[in-house]
Amino acid sequence: MNKIMTAEDKKLRLPWWAVLCVIFGTIPLGLLFLYFGKLNLALPVLDSAAMIAITIAMRWRLRRHVWFWIAMAVIVALHVLLILYVPWTNKWVPAPAIIPIALVDLYVMLKTVSIVEKFMKGPGAAEDEHLQ
Repeated sequence: MNKIMTAEDKKLRLPWWAVLCVIFGTIPLGLLFLYFGKLNLALPVLDSAAMIAITIAMRWRLRRHVWFWIAMAVIVALHVLLILYVPWTNKWVPAPAIIPIALVDLYVMLKTVSIVEKFMKGPGAAEDEHLQ
């Protein structure tokens, strides 16, 4: 059975100072969207950026592989297209409605990276994993 979450992923913690950086870093970005009259894109952009950053953090061990960065670039491009071509609302959306969508997005990205990793390792890699 293919595992998406590893023990290493469960230990992933963000220090308090990084949380503050994220919070205060989103304020200028939101103001930038407001300035250009595209405030309706702020939430989808921030949510997508957060899920992409979490995916990269969870698979940081793959950072030395070019294929990982190519896969992430394709994922980012797909997110950009999704953000640009879906009509987004300016109205408030409750967090309980956004969180499941963000988690599905995270799961799909992790699964995609997992599939690409298996493909790049080759056909004998699955047999090698069972022996270890």
